[in-house]
Amino acid sequence: MPSSPASPPPLATPADPAARAGAARRNGAARRTELAAFLRSRRARITPEDVGMPPGLRRRTPGLRREEVAQLAGVGVTWYTWLEQGRPINASVQVLDAVARVLQLDVTEREHLYRLAGIPFVSEPDSDAEIVGVESQGILDALDPLPAAIYNSRYDVRATNAAYRALWPMTSIVARWERNVLYKLFTVPQCCMNFVNSAEELPWMVAQLRRNYGRHVGEPAWESFVALLVEESPTFAQLWASGNVAAPGKRVKSFTHEGIGVIKLTSTSLSIDGMAEHRFVIYTPVTEHDRLGIEQLRRIDDPVVGCSLHGRPLSAVIAERAAAAAPACGHPA
Repeated sequence: MPSSPASPPPLATPADPAARAGAARRNGAARRTELAAFLRSRRARITPEDVGMPPGLRRRTPGLRREEVAQLAGVGVTWYTWLEQGRPINASVQVLDAVARVLQLDVTEREHLYRLAGIPFVSEPDSDAEIVGVESQGILDALDPLPAAIYNSRYDVRATNAAYRALWPMTSIVARWERNVLYKLFTVPQCCMNFVNSAEELPWMVAQLRRNYGRHVGEPAWESFVALLVEESPTFAQLWASGNVAAPGKRVKSFTHEGIGVIKLTSTSLSIDGMAEHRFVIYTPVTEHDRLGIEQLRRIDDPVVGCSLHGRPLSAVIAERAAAAAPACGHPA
């Protein structure tokens, strides 16, 4: 008698929700453990000299200390310590970018860091148009010769046109994490600041930042940004502690440049459809004298950045920053 055909295998039953949740927790814990080990290994290979810090006293272990990485990245020491301990905390793109910058990670290492942190990896855009879109960049360029830029609610400079870059070149030649109006205004020496009416305008700008911060309380990128400015600028810390808030509006801002003098501009903000919390900021000359000042500024091939005592040609600043960004001998590019 022929044998009966083999019975079909039993149908797979869907996994129990509790079992799926348990597997997800285990996977997350394993990924965080690997993330912690990766960060420790990257930290161990960076010396204080690599990041411009004095070597200090003898160290029991090679590389930077956790508190040094946190300080340089502009994040809390406790938060970074928990990250290295594999605790279940949230890490934003901006915070991971700051940590990757301090640890001098290359593109492959940054991608690995993002994957272990459980967020999509996005390589740094090559151009402003990749951030704001070709259409918005086209509007900026069409506004030239009026200086214009796109800011977000934290005063990050997302894109600019040629006139804006001539007016304020240091918000365009630095790394993207550093392209922030407030960071530039509060960390430059007072004598080198080209913002003439800063005593009037900075309190208003911080008050506007405080108003925007209300929508982002607790977000790592915002908290680390505020902590960085509080640490680096006593003036910002005092203004921030006041708790003042303000709404955006039309303002008159005065800039000064070596050999040209004061240029007064009216700033106007326009919201952008499809880009939440982003706005065009357009600077219009107050008088014909101010318009001619912008034209004269744009004709200078190599403007001086800074005051008459500390100022240096823009080309020298760019060369110095490029040299500082070059990978140190013995470390991966």
